[in-house]
Amino acid sequence: MAVHGSRRWWGLGALALSLLALGFDLTILNVALATLSADLNASTSQLQWIVDSYVLVFAALLLPAGLLGDRFGRKRLLLVGMAVFGLASLGGALADSPGSVIVARAFMGIGAGIMMPLSMSILPAIFPPHERTRAVAIWSASMALGLPLGPLLGGWLLEHFWWGSIFLINVPVVAVGAIAVAVLLPESRDTSAPRLDVVGTLLSVSGLTGLVYGITEGPADGWSDPLIIGTIGAGLVLLTAFVLWERRLAQPMMDVRLFQDPAFTWAVIAGTLGTVVMAGTLFVLPQYLQVVQGNGVFDTGLRLIPMLLGLMAGGLATERLTARTGHKPLIVIGLFLLAAGLGWGALTETGDAYSSTAMWLSVLGVGVGLTMIPAMDVVLARLPDDQAGRGSGLVQTLRQTGGALGIAGLGSLLSVVYRDRIDLDGLPAEAAGTARDSIGGAAAVAERLGPPQSASRLLASAQDAYVHGMNAALAVCALGALIVALLVWIFQPPPERARPAADSPESDHEHVAS
Repeated sequence: MAVHGSRRWWGLGALALSLLALGFDLTILNVALATLSADLNASTSQLQWIVDSYVLVFAALLLPAGLLGDRFGRKRLLLVGMAVFGLASLGGALADSPGSVIVARAFMGIGAGIMMPLSMSILPAIFPPHERTRAVAIWSASMALGLPLGPLLGGWLLEHFWWGSIFLINVPVVAVGAIAVAVLLPESRDTSAPRLDVVGTLLSVSGLTGLVYGITEGPADGWSDPLIIGTIGAGLVLLTAFVLWERRLAQPMMDVRLFQDPAFTWAVIAGTLGTVVMAGTLFVLPQYLQVVQGNGVFDTGLRLIPMLLGLMAGGLATERLTARTGHKPLIVIGLFLLAAGLGWGALTETGDAYSSTAMWLSVLGVGVGLTMIPAMDVVLARLPDDQAGRGSGLVQTLRQTGGALGIAGLGSLLSVVYRDRIDLDGLPAEAAGTARDSIGGAAAVAERLGPPQSASRLLASAQDAYVHGMNAALAVCALGALIVALLVWIFQPPPERARPAADSPESDHEHVAS
């Protein structure tokens, strides 16, 4: 049952505000690692766990959180997630040791893992089908807006305040969002939702934790490391066992029958690819903008804005065109634009001006908007009313795991190309190892080198090697986008078959309290 009047749009604003905090929390920490290392005497391993503890818990909770929201109330559980995220952010700001920050980040991951699927599952309950595309566009844009805001906001906060401010900024944002959600949004639940599946929850949480850990640590530890092979292998086995277990249940936590609907399946694939592309681009591009083009942290955040503007333009176009063309043509066009923008970016040379980067980022942003927004709209429309929470949790799990896989794979490809092309002749063994690890390490070594000619030669070689690695990563993304565009074109049902299921009468099991 849709909520009438302007209340639902104010409620969407509250959801968007909360997602904005999640968005910049995903990237704000990247600019603070060096400060945390110095102020807390954090080791490299501890810095990795400050990042990874959040990601691991976040990915593992998406599925069970959706089920719990269906059963106990999506609004109620969303408020719980927001409270956990806000309190954990406060704890992180007041922490005085690396271990305390790691624990706080893990609890922030718990809050975020609850907030993400529940905020998405509320949309079908408050918006009728003809307004859902605009709602999904705003919901998606709020998350995307936070990603480039992270380095911008983080750089400004670190210049003016102490490192804890990067966590403290979440508290007022989430508090305002929680109050608005409590006042403006209705409760919705599925009165026939299954009880918590303990076996399925343990299998999914442990499987996702192992898989995401292995994917995240693989580039750093090496893909041949026994621990990496073991955790990825164990994760895949546990997730396979989870799928087989769920197929035996009459009321599963993850309904694999959803994937029998080709409209749902190909929309999920397209949306996941959009997440992988955004995550991969935001992983490889900041180092190019900083070390190759010589921008500071704040300026780097500014230079990512064309992608956001493109995404907003794609969202506006989606809202205007969906009623005329249906979702499928827009998704296909978006994927082709993704491939074009990424292919353009893959032609980058070391001496290129930023204007070229801004143009291909804009094309990429439009492609992301035209791909992800209608894809998520289709996904929400195809979910049965009594599975909004579980289905949203499943979709977000696939997207976030895909993002982690994309970053790890693209990072490994970039690293291989970079290490193969950088010229380290004449450097001491320790300096050569540091320069080989990353372009940031190469820049640090170049600053310490005595002869200016040697420093310039090393930095130029590192910049050239990094650009070639970045181009290889973007080219792989472009090829993937092109392949998925062709597959969606061929296999996704035409618009008349992919018409939103929400047009049908509501499920008898769905209860929305106005």
